[in-house]
Amino acid sequence: MNRFWLVMAAVAPLFLPTQSWAQEFEPDCERIASFLDAATEEARVAGASALVWKDGSERCFTAAGEADREASRPFARDTLVQFFSMTKPVTGVALMTLWEDGKFGLDDPLYWHLPEYEGIEVLTGETADGKPITRKPTRPITIRDVLRHTAGFTYGANGDPQNAADRVWEDLQPLDPANTLAEFSQKMAQVPLLFDPGTHWHYSAGVDVQARLVEVLSGKPHAEYVRETIFEPLGMNDTRWARSDEDLARLARIYTVEDGSFEPLAEDIWLQNNFKGNPLTMGGSGLVGTVDDYLRFARMLLNEGSLGDARILDPATIRLMATDHLDPRISDEDRSWLVGKGSGGFGFDFFVRTAPPATPEENRGTVGEFYWDGWPSMLFWVDPRQDMVVIFATQKLPFDNQLHHDFRDAVYGDAYSGE
Repeated sequence: MNRFWLVMAAVAPLFLPTQSWAQEFEPDCERIASFLDAATEEARVAGASALVWKDGSERCFTAAGEADREASRPFARDTLVQFFSMTKPVTGVALMTLWEDGKFGLDDPLYWHLPEYEGIEVLTGETADGKPITRKPTRPITIRDVLRHTAGFTYGANGDPQNAADRVWEDLQPLDPANTLAEFSQKMAQVPLLFDPGTHWHYSAGVDVQARLVEVLSGKPHAEYVRETIFEPLGMNDTRWARSDEDLARLARIYTVEDGSFEPLAEDIWLQNNFKGNPLTMGGSGLVGTVDDYLRFARMLLNEGSLGDARILDPATIRLMATDHLDPRISDEDRSWLVGKGSGGFGFDFFVRTAPPATPEENRGTVGEFYWDGWPSMLFWVDPRQDMVVIFATQKLPFDNQLHHDFRDAVYGDAYSGE
């Protein structure tokens, strides 16, 4: 052994990670069950389930209410739910497997791999007739920007355009289910950026751009690559984008809840995205599965990239994804609604908690946790200090952060410091 390696062997123990101290904590399954019962009895949700995994074993599973009120079908362990934006971490993991394969660099300009973005411009104003006025960005979009929502992309304005870029989006409809991911990307590249890359955190269709990158870099359709690389190795046999008509018998309906009344969401969203053979496989939404399947994915994250004999990512890559990557110069005002998620920042497709909850009104959680949620009030988080994963499944609109706050209180207790 040469001198260099002798020295490294001697100092290596100094660089080994140490176990961070964590407040003593055990989940109270009765309190969690009581919360779910109350949430259904008080007509906050039609139905819900909660699953807690801690210290290597399942600690709690509980369900309450109905998955389908019209059919009087209970919310159960095998109920299928639409994950919506909880799809995003799956796409991010898929893309990072290709990073580990050396297919791209995090600071590569996006246009190196998707040339349609080379000429994208930034919105600076609009003409009297509402046309965008643009200029070149101060620097190119990088893949790191796409992973952390700092590219400057938009998500459109949900049918109510607020600026000239959103009007271009409305005209082009990049996320129309009739588009392929390639067509989505070509249209997305024509929508002006709202901000210079790296200057703002702005939630967007950037994860669908990630999905297109997966296709280009792997040479396979996004859904196929995810199935082969993530779902099959992890045994997530009940999770996918395209479903069959038979799945409707297990599917939880999405309800808009207002003043104790429940209005089922039109089936068009489910049917349009999953049953009509539309070519778009979104990176940011569309997955349907069970809480047990998502638990396998989340346990892989908790185990720093592996589950059983399957290794999806290296531990260092998971740590990279679960690290706050936002420049401190991006102020709270430039972080949109991310600040409402808690004391933290953003990694690669995850919110990352960097400080304990500052007030009782802030959602409970532990420093170092990382998580994301989904439009119909879905939620999961990974808490490495407590060696814990929690999944909360419901299908309630509008998105209910207070529900998440109260659920986290049920999991941790309202006195949990999170330090």
